[in-house]
Amino acid sequence: MKKNIHPNYKQVLFKDSSTGHQFVCGSALESKEVGVFEGVEYPLCLVSVSSTSHPFFTGGKGLVDTEGRVDKFNKRFRK
Repeated sequence: MKKNIHPNYKQVLFKDSSTGHQFVCGSALESKEVGVFEGVEYPLCLVSVSSTSHPFFTGGKGLVDTEGRVDKFNKRFRK
């Protein structure tokens, strides 16, 4: 393998900015911010949506259809 061409892979702390949920995952992401999780410091990355805030995983409205295309399709092909 060639040296010095691969990104530095390490554990990174991801924090959902809407719910405050935190989780640690391996990533090559570089961050200047630092966060503490279970007594260990990690580089911190703020995310706007995670599994704790996304409607698909929280049981909210699963299908967002602003133009009525689903209804139009159902009306056209209804038997």
